[in-house]
Amino acid sequence: MPTEPPGNEPFDAGQPGKPPPLERSRFGGSERRPERPHDDDAPVSRSDLSKGPQELLDTSTASINWPVLLISSAVILAFSAWTILVPAHARTSMLAAVNWIASSLGWYYVLTMTLVIGFVLWVAFSKEGDVRLGPDHSRPQYKLGTWVAMLFAAGVGIDMLFYSVTGPVVQYLYPPSGDGSSAAAMQDAVVWTMFHYGIAGWAMYALLGMAMGYFAYRWGMPLSIRAALYPLLGKRVRGPLGDGISIIALIGTVMGVATSMGIGVVLLNVGFALIFGLEQGLPLQISLVIGAVVLTIAATTSGVDRGIRVISELNLWSALAMMVYILVTGQTAFLLNALVENIGRFIVTFPARTLQTFAYEPGGADWMGGWTLFFWAFWLAWGPFVGVFLARISRGRTLREFVIAAITAPVLCDFIIVSLFGNSALFQVLQGNTDFAALAVASPEQGWYALLQMFPGPMFLVGLATLSGLLFYLTSANSGAMVMSNFSASIPDPSHDGPKWLRIFWAVLTAVLTVAMLLAGGVTTMEYATLIFALPVTIIAYLVMASFHKVLRMERAEREGQVLRRPSMASTGGHVPERSWKQRLEQMRAFPSLRQVAQFLERTVRPALDDVAAEFARQGYQVERSTLANTHGIDEPVLRVSMDAFRDFHYQAAIVEAPVPMFGGRMSRETDVYYRLEVFTQTGSGGYDLMGLTRQQVIDDVLERYEAHLAFLTFSSETATPSVLTPAILPRDEAPGTPDDPQ
Repeated sequence: MPTEPPGNEPFDAGQPGKPPPLERSRFGGSERRPERPHDDDAPVSRSDLSKGPQELLDTSTASINWPVLLISSAVILAFSAWTILVPAHARTSMLAAVNWIASSLGWYYVLTMTLVIGFVLWVAFSKEGDVRLGPDHSRPQYKLGTWVAMLFAAGVGIDMLFYSVTGPVVQYLYPPSGDGSSAAAMQDAVVWTMFHYGIAGWAMYALLGMAMGYFAYRWGMPLSIRAALYPLLGKRVRGPLGDGISIIALIGTVMGVATSMGIGVVLLNVGFALIFGLEQGLPLQISLVIGAVVLTIAATTSGVDRGIRVISELNLWSALAMMVYILVTGQTAFLLNALVENIGRFIVTFPARTLQTFAYEPGGADWMGGWTLFFWAFWLAWGPFVGVFLARISRGRTLREFVIAAITAPVLCDFIIVSLFGNSALFQVLQGNTDFAALAVASPEQGWYALLQMFPGPMFLVGLATLSGLLFYLTSANSGAMVMSNFSASIPDPSHDGPKWLRIFWAVLTAVLTVAMLLAGGVTTMEYATLIFALPVTIIAYLVMASFHKVLRMERAEREGQVLRRPSMASTGGHVPERSWKQRLEQMRAFPSLRQVAQFLERTVRPALDDVAAEFARQGYQVERSTLANTHGIDEPVLRVSMDAFRDFHYQAAIVEAPVPMFGGRMSRETDVYYRLEVFTQTGSGGYDLMGLTRQQVIDDVLERYEAHLAFLTFSSETATPSVLTPAILPRDEAPGTPDDPQ
């Protein structure tokens, strides 16, 4: 998003206090302009929103947010010490808290996840689904295959392998309603686990990911939760309130990652014991945590492209190999039939399951606390860190593309893994293998490896599965350490991450918490902690939805405003400047060099903008003319007309490099690239080229853009709906707290 450097003097201030006549007629006839009553108030227009990068950052360089770092670390260390020193008391206290949450707030968790699913689907299928995570001209950084692999590997942990066997077996033997070991229980056994690893979790990831990515890449704000709440809270997100939000998100992230790591080492403990003949138990689990931290530090410090990207792709391929082996060497026909039926039943019953609380079932709260509520809490805890990572790799994607990919491609992979493992386990139970069923219920990690040993070539499959589980584990740990460092630092550039030492610190601290919860009772204690610490994160989810809804209303106002110009003002060429037929033909064969574009900029465009700015100033507009230096060292001209409390009109002629077409009317054998002179507004490129226009045609294009901007402001003002979160834009003499109406 182009921005102007500070310190540029106005070209001609004219009469700053006098609004242009055209503006008065378009904004309700008020002689006075709306303004924000107080500096800390939430933005009420896109003009306010554009101030976000300056208001959220004190400096242009990365810095450590010491209050967030110290308070979060202190809370995690205190919790770790409590669980290590008095494990029995910690278990009892957390169990009491979980029972209260399950019986009193189960409906709240269920309703929250339902609203999150509905909200992200509304965003994807609304008109604003075409908005990009970045300027309008931005395009994705990663290829589709690599991007989907990173989506899958970052959001899926080793815990899915842990629950893919025990979940279906438990739901078959001890269903939440009806009789166990029945045909009805069999139909739902795998579907419940698919539901818990399905759309709900990925909808939470998509919500936070698209919100943070939107503000970071489209508005130049930091890639953080607090930036996503700027439309609601204004400058307050930079103070203690914003720090508190970051602390909640950071602690929830650490708890979620530690739970996944704990489940992972419990599972890998069995695999390593089988492969290397080691003794299972807590010493081996702690050794695996230490070894994994060393590998995590090595991979994390290498960055997204070299470390996490490679592990993500290896993770996907190893998981695919494991699934193919199980499908080919197992009960192939049964597994494929069951997979199709499971997916069909999931689709049909999804709405009812989403709002299911088992209020009429005896013991329904206990089942909800141990299964659905735990998983919803797990996704809430993972939401901030996976959301940041998904945003980090999704610059240039549209909101629709982002949401649909997030809730389909990884979810389908989850379904395949859960269905193949779960139905393989159920096949053994149906054959009367009661010993395996009891083992899968009592010791999920033992049951998972017991199932693997029933296939041909058991040690090969055990080794492959252990490698896949290790890659799942490392991917989540790497992503978590990177995002934790970002949450505890202030980083202006969304493409950058926290310092290496901070990532190492969080990797070690997460390992300490993991060991503490293993000492306090293993997986059960981790489930308790996740359910408790995810509760405050639900508040963040609601705030983000309200904030993002507000800003999408602004996006809609801008888009709708582009077509509201009066017919007498519309030019024949629309947004693209009208050219003569000779100009159009010449453009088809022209491939300007950087020198030619720079000359055209100096001889035609810059004088045209000077003429427009001078006339604007003569008629009483407050106008600025400035320049922005591009990467080629050429100063690009910028024209800005002040709209006071509304969003300023911004017109910038920017030099853009483009590849030469290899077919059609525009072909060249002499060069691979040429240069265009594109018009940029605050939301990116207009997508057309000024090269070859006359001075008068450039002036006409500026006026065309200005009229479109006025139409946007008209639509934005007329459709603004007052509410608690988004107050109506009041005239200055009606706004509270102004000099004319002191409070």
